[in-house]
This record gives sequence, structure tokens and C-alpha cells, in this order.
Amino acid sequence: MCSEIEQNLRLHVDRIAGLIGPRTLERPKTIQATLGYIKGQWSGMGYPVRDESYEAMGEIATNLVVEKQGTKQADEIVLLGAHYDTVWSTPGADDNASGVAVMIEVSRLLNDHCGTRSARYVAFACEEMPYFSLHAMGSQYHARQSRKRNEKLVGMLCLEMLGYFRDELGSQQVPASIPQILHRFFPKRGNFLAAVGNLPSWKLNWAFRRGFKCGSQLPLFSIVLPEKISEIRRSDNSSFWDQGYPALMLTDTSFLRNPNYHRQSDTPETLDYTRMTEVTLGVAAAMKRLLR
Repeated sequence: MCSEIEQNLRLHVDRIAGLIGPRTLERPKTIQATLGYIKGQWSGMGYPVRDESYEAMGEIATNLVVEKQGTKQADEIVLLGAHYDTVWSTPGADDNASGVAVMIEVSRLLNDHCGTRSARYVAFACEEMPYFSLHAMGSQYHARQSRKRNEKLVGMLCLEMLGYFRDELGSQQVPASIPQILHRFFPKRGNFLAAVGNLPSWKLNWAFRRGFKCGSQLPLFSIVLPEKISEIRRSDNSSFWDQGYPALMLTDTSFLRNPNYHRQSDTPETLDYTRMTEVTLGVAAAMKRLLR
């Protein structure tokens, strides 16, 4: 099974980052190609795919949504999401074809799983600049709509850069917003997955950790921090915090580890697909625990 997952992850990243390349609204053909690829994967699994379109700074942007209904507590939803767009300067293998690839494979692994809660998977538009924090993000739109519908999102897991790992001492940096006195408590090697929440998301983080450890051998660094630590708000998880929902950012820590961040060098061959497979297995196990 692991070899099949790894092969699929390689294929997804190669198609999205290697073949399609930079994915911005200014390049509509790349957006349509990406949407078509993700839709094709989900449709092939038997998931009905729903377009969630909205206006983003004068353009039409589209999230893709699939959902598997729960059995006894179907109104309670666990959401797994990843943004598919990039900044204009990068093919975005790690940022964020890796997140999309893991989301696709987790949804494949859980295709036959019937939890008591509902599972929702969302491919988000417009996470990157110039849309970030301007109420034009796909995740902001989805979170606002969820709140308007009074949906019970019991947890949102944001997949944000999941493919870059290093074992050398000093390969992992600490966020600049963390006081220097606390740096000794943070890892020094970039060989782990981070699960980062705000303070109200501590229960979700604990449950995620327990589930992840049941499915993966990859080291996991889980932490909750106040939102004044600005680095923890730099992805789609913050959109759900703003609506009062518990959410985690699952990440290889982005620019704190990966020198290819937002550069042309963020290409498929720079990723570690064996450890991405461990991420996939761990996230799938955590989703199972959260879905009950």
C-alpha cells in the first residue's frame, strides 16, 4: 500500500507542479487545468464534486468541495483542506501541490470509511498574495458560508506544504515571533511534521496527535500558540479561527525549512515522497479518529 501511495503522490505533484506549473487567476488556463485534475481524481473515486465559486478582487475564483456523510452525527463535520494556487513566480511543488496531493490520497484511503461524523474535503482557491488576508481567500469564503449556515465544523485540518524534509542539525529554524528564551524547546532538524493550532484549538490538536501516531512513524511536533505569533496565521487555518472554529495547520514549516519557498526552484524533484507517504498515513489515521 505504501508504494502505491508514494507513486500516486509523485504523480499528483508532477502533474500539478511539473506539468501545469504556476497557478494564478492571471493564468486562467492553469487554474482550469488544476481544477480539472482534482475533479478527475475525486470523480474517479465516486465522489460528487461541487464547485463553490465566488468573486475575488473582480475575478471569479472556485473552491472544489466533496463530502462523505456521517452515519449518526452527520451534522458534525471534519474538514480537510489544501489550497491549490501559487504565487506567480513558482511551480509550487511543496507550496502547495504537496498539500493537494496528500488531500487527494487521504480522501482515497477513507473512501470506504463510514464515520459517525461527516468528512469534507476542500481544494481552496486564492490562498496566496495578493488575496491573502483581503477577504478574497477561498478558505475565508468557505468559512464565512459555513458560519452563515451555522454548520458544526468540529475541526479543520489545513494541509500547507508537506513535502520538504531535512535531517541535518540546524536545518530547522524557529519562528521569529517566538521569544529567544523559548527557542531551546523547538526542534533543530527539519525532519518532522508540525501540527500548529491557536489556543482554543488545543483539544483538536491533542486528538489529532493521538490519531496521527496510530498511523505514522514520522516525528510529529504539535503545539498551540497565541495568534500574536504571526507565523501561525499564514495559511487557510486562520480563516476558520476568524469564524470561531477549531483548526490546525499541518506543515513542514515552509520558509523555516524549505529554501525553495516561493521560488522557481520549488520543483517536484526536491520533495521527499517517502516521508510524504508517512504524512498521508498519519493524517488518514487522525481523520478516522476525528470522524469516529
